[in-house]
Parts: sequence; structure tokens; C-alpha cells
Amino acid sequence: MKSNKIKFRGIVTACSAVALLSLGSCVKDLEREPITDVTSASVFADFANYPNALAKLYGGIAVGGQSGGDGSPDVAGIDGGFSNYMRQMYTMNVLTTDEAVIAWNDGTLQTMHKMTWDSSNEFIGAIYYRIFTEIAFCNEFLRNTTDAKLASNNISGDNLAKAKVMRAEARFIRAQSYENALDLFGNVPFLTEENLPGSTTPPAAIKRADLFKYVESELIACSAEMSAPKTGDYGRANAGAAYALLARLYLNAKVYTGTDRNTDCITYCNKVISAGYSLKPVYGQLFLADNDKSNNEQIFSVNYDGIRTQTYGGSTYMVHASIGGSMPASQFGVNGGWGGLRTTRSFVDLFPANGSDKRGNFYTDGQSKEIKDLSTFTDGYAFIKYKNVTSANVPGSDNAGNFVDTDIPLYRLADIYLMYAEATLRGGAGGNVGTALGYVNALRQRAYGNASGNVASIDLNFILDERARELSWEFTRRTDLIRFGKFTTAAYLWPWKGGVQEGKAVESYRDLFPIPAKDIIANSNLVQNPGY
Repeated sequence: MKSNKIKFRGIVTACSAVALLSLGSCVKDLEREPITDVTSASVFADFANYPNALAKLYGGIAVGGQSGGDGSPDVAGIDGGFSNYMRQMYTMNVLTTDEAVIAWNDGTLQTMHKMTWDSSNEFIGAIYYRIFTEIAFCNEFLRNTTDAKLASNNISGDNLAKAKVMRAEARFIRAQSYENALDLFGNVPFLTEENLPGSTTPPAAIKRADLFKYVESELIACSAEMSAPKTGDYGRANAGAAYALLARLYLNAKVYTGTDRNTDCITYCNKVISAGYSLKPVYGQLFLADNDKSNNEQIFSVNYDGIRTQTYGGSTYMVHASIGGSMPASQFGVNGGWGGLRTTRSFVDLFPANGSDKRGNFYTDGQSKEIKDLSTFTDGYAFIKYKNVTSANVPGSDNAGNFVDTDIPLYRLADIYLMYAEATLRGGAGGNVGTALGYVNALRQRAYGNASGNVASIDLNFILDERARELSWEFTRRTDLIRFGKFTTAAYLWPWKGGVQEGKAVESYRDLFPIPAKDIIANSNLVQNPGY
């Protein structure tokens, strides 16, 4: 059991003013007054409740509800496990690309890889409402931890200093959720702690470029008040996480705002690199049940524990759902596979066929490389990435084998190296091509176990492929393909893109997802994204 992790369960009473916000079918409901006798005033009057209230903000990313196994879900209208934040981030950013297909036919799920979704898609709705529920939780925490509120509650001394760090973390988590919103949806509703609960006025919309500026300013501000990089409790965001997210924001600035910010990307990559992170020597150990141990590469992760953090989303989903066919589930530390996730021929072909690049870990026994039928698990190679066993091959803490201990990395040093390289190749100031090449070869030497995979030069197309090899199933592929003009276009096709086996281009408007139709109806301030 990972005793150094934030406890996400058992926080309902302490957090009820935050966690029991009622969620209806539209975002205008996200600032409703809590339907409970335990009020925010009583919760935040006692500093002993602050860590639990903060844990709810982290828990909102990791789990789907208020009890184990995603019970009492935060989002109504869809199963708590299906609507889990990380599970739907996978759906949006991995399943829509060459990195994954799924065998299941639940609802509109198959439209995601086929890229034929519309504004009634329940999975798009799930991540949309997850994002804004998380923002609502953060807003509630922030409106109760202003300097004035802290003073009125007699929070002082060491507790005051701790409360201010927690407040900065809440701002980071909110900024991260808004970054997800601007990436996935573009123009979205906008709410902060200044929007008081109980208002019947629908929230205003904010333009994508303006939201970019807001997220940027929030991350810069909160990074100055967070714990220094590589300090603080494991699982809590520190300034290193803010720097990493700023680097990612700047790398995609041309897509979001029309203006390159590659120099700023390099600046923040250098801030992370100079903080003293280092690569974990064995790539595969980054995705095991004890990846919280001896992991100086991890900058910020979403944390799981098979006993304390039980969900059917997150890493539990990514381990179970990727097992099927003749795959021995016990070798993955779980009690069975769900027969869902595989990968495409296009992704497999990014790796050398001789298996020398250990990142290309495919299960091929009984699996065909070609996918004739998306709903047949044995069509398509299985991809082995996340496991619920430790580096000593010991299964995770849940003896029943249902729930997984493996943490999901959101930001790690390898991504920073590759962002530095790309921003440098795109002409950003402050970078050096030779240094970038060294960073890339450090990743490849780890992947190959020797220098045989090292390259003499790099270009942008190579970096796109290297990001797929290094960061597969880490929620970056869709954004990467959009940045390179290859997500919806004919410049890069993969099996079943566009709903045909050989792949075809789709409408360019699918670079953004639609605002859920229910929210367009409920909020007259919103304008649907073009094409939907």
C-alpha cells in the first residue's frame, strides 16, 4: 500500500460543501448552492479540514465519485467509471488517434476512433462535465481561502503558510482543467471563484485565445506560491508541474492563439531541466505499480492505490481493458482482461520490427496486425504499457486483482526533453540543436539499452514520431497530430480513421470537439463550434 499518497477516500464529510455540489445537465448548474447541512463556512472554519478539501480536488481527477469503485458519482447521467476524468482523457486524446482502437460498442464509443462523433456523444459530454465539475470544486476551495476568509477563520502561523500553498495548488488544478477545456473545446463557459453560488445567470463564454491568456497568467502566478520543484508531498503538484504545463501550453500556442511561443516553451523547459529531474533508467518501470518509488523523472502524476483509490477508470481501465485474447492477466497483476484496447498497424510501424526499441512492447500471439473488425479484440496487436505489478514482479495491493496501484504520469522529464527539441527546431530562442539531439538520444539509449538507436540528426517529423514512441498512451497524441497538421488531414492516415479500414481524411473542424448539445440549449451565451 502506498502510504505516502494523498488519501482520496473518506473525505465526504469534510468536503461536503465542495463535493456535494449538485450537477445537472448543464454547466450553469455547476455553481449551485450545496444541498447539505454542512456548509463551506463550517468546513473551512477548521484548518484540520483543509487537507481533505484539497484532496477532493486531486481526487476529482483520479476517481469518478464519492465512494470506492466510482460510487455516488460526481457527474450524473453516465456511469461513474465510464465518466472518470482520466478515462475520458484517454478516449479524447488516445482513442481518436493511431495509438488505440477499442472492441466495445457501448453507446457512441466507436465514433471516437472513426472520428464521426457529434454533439450528442455521451463520452464527449462526460469529459466536458468532468472538466467543469473539477473547476467548480476548485472555485469553491478558492472562494473560501481568500486572505480575508483565512483571517476571519483565524488561520495563522504555519497553518496560514500551508493554506496559501494549498490555495496555489487549487489554482494550478483549475488552470490544468481549463487548459484541457481550451485544447478539447476551444471557446467554453468561464467561471471563477468570483461567480457566487446560487446565481441563475448562465456563465459567460470565453474565447480560446483569451482563455489561453488566463491559463498562462494563473500558472505563472501560482508557480510562485507553490512548493519548489521536486519538493512537497508525493502526488501534490509543485512549481515543477506548473512549469511543465506552461511549456506544453506554449508549444501549442500557434494552434490556440495563432502566435508561436516557442521561445517561452524553451524557457520553461529549461526551468524544469535545471530543477534536477533525471530519467528513470528502465523505461518500463515508469508504468508499474511501484512507479511512485525512486522515480526522479516524474514531475506530476495522477495517483492510484488498489485499496484507497478504487476506480474503474484511470490506470485500472488502461490495464484491464488492454488485456484480452490469450494474454495472461496474472502477469499484469489483475484478475482478468476486459478485451478492449489494442493499437493500429500505423503505430506498430513507428518501431523497428526486430523489437530493439523496448517502448514498442506488443503482444502478438493470436493477434493479427491488421484490423478488419474493430469489435474483435484479436484484430490488432495488443500494446503493453501499464501493469499492476511492481519492479520486483509483485502484484499490486488489491489482493482481489480488481483495482490497480499504477500512477499515471501527466508530466515527466522525457516530455520536457522532447518539447525542448521541438521548440528549438521550430526556431525558438534559447535552445541549442546539439543539446536537443543529446536529449533525444538519451531517451533512445534508454529505450534500446545501448547506443545502437542513437541518431545523428533530428527534424520535426522525427520528433513527432519520437513523441509517439516515448509518450504513447499518455494523452498527448491528438494534440501532437493537430500541431503537425496530421490529425484530420490526408497527410497521415491510419486504420479506421474516418470510419474506413484504410483510413481517410475527415473534416478539419474535428480538430475541436463539439460543445454538448444540452449545454448549447441551456446557455444562450455559448456558440457551437463550427461544423457541429
